[in-house]
Amino acid sequence: MSGFDAIRGQDAAVSVLRRALETDRLASTYLFHGPSGVGKQRAALALASEVIGGDDPSVRARIEAGHHPDVRVFGPRVENGKRLNLKVEQVREELLPFTQFAPFEARAAFVVLPEADVSFPEHQPDAANVLLKTLEEPRPNIHFLLLSERPARLLVTLRSRCQALRFAPLPPEVLSDVLAGAGVSDVDAQVAAALAGGRADRALELARGGRVDALVDRALGFHRASLGRKPGAMVAEAERAAKLEPDDRMLELETLALLHRDAAMLQLGEGRALFAHRRADLGPLTALPLRVLGAREAAVRRVQDALERTTNPHAALDALVFELARLV
Repeated sequence: MSGFDAIRGQDAAVSVLRRALETDRLASTYLFHGPSGVGKQRAALALASEVIGGDDPSVRARIEAGHHPDVRVFGPRVENGKRLNLKVEQVREELLPFTQFAPFEARAAFVVLPEADVSFPEHQPDAANVLLKTLEEPRPNIHFLLLSERPARLLVTLRSRCQALRFAPLPPEVLSDVLAGAGVSDVDAQVAAALAGGRADRALELARGGRVDALVDRALGFHRASLGRKPGAMVAEAERAAKLEPDDRMLELETLALLHRDAAMLQLGEGRALFAHRRADLGPLTALPLRVLGAREAAVRRVQDALERTTNPHAALDALVFELARLV
């Protein structure tokens, strides 16, 4: 059984890697880019297993467990719980010696670099420049696999040395299987999958610890502030949302948009509402006319798009809560 068989929802990326192996044209450096939680690191280890492990299950198991000397994972440095860029001395003292002497046991060696845009960001190029020469003149049978959620933040000269391979968000059926395998209830799984943006890690996080209900509560609070039309309360709610971490802020806005869609579905009697278990809390929303619900959802979507382009969150959310107040 191939290591690639366990990677679901990434047929295009896996097909490229399989073809490279079949034609003996594996690149020395790849950039696997796409959202977190969609299988980039699993694919990197599967590729190493195909090349190094062959048909030997014990070798494949060592690679999967992180115990093979010719497969090394170098993530960002961690300080006070934060992931930060690698320092020059870390690259020189830890990463480069491996690339100079490996492979030790197999016929090839792999360097896996998760969150490469964090380790080698464009605005702090020193460590990346140290690595760059090695990428430009790689030793035979050394392969570099850079993994990135935000490849545009990776130092451009480093990015240009890689063969890019996109990993797409996971389809709903794959997320559903992941959540079912983790013992998540159908109700929690449906909501978590809808909010996860195709990311298995986010879906699992949302499905645990009442996170979905907390998101709904905050989104409804934003909605109630717009209905109340009290400027002080509206500004305070926008400030609260603006102070959230970017991922949490986008999740809250996505929840708010989907709540409006749910309210419209309940009015029309079409399909099963995503937040049916919170139907009693959707009363103020379901009382709004359909055209208003559509206009309010569209307003939320416009702010989501603006925030993706790094618009000031305070200004964007201030404008949103006042626009929602107008659309009543």
